[in-house]
Amino acid sequence: MAGDEVYGADPRLRATIRRHGLGYVLQIAANRRVPTTAGPIRVDRLPDLLPPWVWQKRSAGAGSKGHRYYSWAWIALLPENPRDTGQHHVLIRRNDTTGELAYHRCYSPRPVPLDTLVRVAGQRWRIEKSFQCAKTLTGSDQHQVRRWTSWHRWTTLAMLAHAFLTVATAAEHDETPTPTGLIALTVHEFRRLFDALLLTPRPSLDKLLAWSIWRRRHQARARDCDYKRRENQ
Repeated sequence: MAGDEVYGADPRLRATIRRHGLGYVLQIAANRRVPTTAGPIRVDRLPDLLPPWVWQKRSAGAGSKGHRYYSWAWIALLPENPRDTGQHHVLIRRNDTTGELAYHRCYSPRPVPLDTLVRVAGQRWRIEKSFQCAKTLTGSDQHQVRRWTSWHRWTTLAMLAHAFLTVATAAEHDETPTPTGLIALTVHEFRRLFDALLLTPRPSLDKLLAWSIWRRRHQARARDCDYKRRENQ
């Protein structure tokens, strides 16, 4: 499981997850204390105590502008509860460009490598991207909340529309491989084509597809150029 500081600050939530035999990577605030063999310590003091060689560069997943590379360090912690089993760590993420630091409390029922914790930490971007996608494509944040019933109906319809766009796009990926030189069909692009097909008087399917292919080819070139620039840096 992955989550932001709201979830990472809740000890009851962490304990419940551990009781279910699940792992987590939950972000915590810089002023939180964690149990170490040297006693409780604020997590924002830990980076100054680490030698340079412990930091390892890993990708937290692919973003819109390429892989999100950060430097990571992890430190073993004492269990929150003496009866706890499994592995407890604090995971520190450092942006080497800005120096910004982020901290995570981690737990796994069994030993896992650093790559696994980094991969789970990166899942937060996918979740936030899904929320943002639902807002921009299906208006999930454009309701006027006055009653529970109205909010429930609006949100349900927005989620249903988002699910339709997501499933239809995934089905297209399975049925039609992406041609060389194009980015894969995105949910946003599928929404544009869907709108144009329904709302344009007498739409020309050939023109719509040609317009989409031009956009995806241009985006693929921009992506490749950005990847090369990052590699050179």
